[in-house]
Amino acid sequence: MTRRRNHRVSIINLNTGRGARATSHPYPTRTPVLALDFGAVSVLVTTSAGDLVTAADVDFARQLAREADQFARSVERSFHGLPNGQGVAA
Repeated sequence: MTRRRNHRVSIINLNTGRGARATSHPYPTRTPVLALDFGAVSVLVTTSAGDLVTAADVDFARQLAREADQFARSVERSFHGLPNGQGVAA
């Protein structure tokens, strides 16, 4: 990840677990929406405008995909699939 240029004002921590899911919603007449659901909290990731896609939107989508893939690989590596289904940190 690249270094942030501005200071963080706040951090929201959304934990995965039962009920957490990510869903892509491609629409034929508008730009796609990525929904991240964490129980009672939903985060919608959209492009900068509902009717067009910019080069910055494409760059962000590619970065998001790379980082999500890295996150998934790290989680898989950390999970050892114990019989109790809990796993342990590597």
